[in-house]
Amino acid sequence: MTVEQTDIVDFIGEDAAGNIVLIISDDLEWDAENQHLNLLQEKLKSYLRFLGTGEVYQAYENSEGKNFLIVITCKHPPNENGEDFLSKVSEIINEAGYGFSWGVVSEEQ
Repeated sequence: MTVEQTDIVDFIGEDAAGNIVLIISDDLEWDAENQHLNLLQEKLKSYLRFLGTGEVYQAYENSEGKNFLIVITCKHPPNENGEDFLSKVSEIINEAGYGFSWGVVSEEQ
């Protein structure tokens, strides 16, 4: 999966605390032209639609009544624009009632 597939939920599962975790696999470099940000924004909109329409309950059994967390796993560290964007995204997603986090995953792990 890739962030370029904006209409697909990359991964979904349950963490140890019982939260339903929706993961975005972000493999792109952060560019000055913000093409990456535009793709990531579209991907996030798809995830929020997936949650907001209740499609998640059909796609993932036993998710009813659980908390949802959207996680972005980045292959590359975000640039300054990326960090600002992720900070704003965190606020928006939290206000929508979902959890949000992001991190850089090293290939060495």
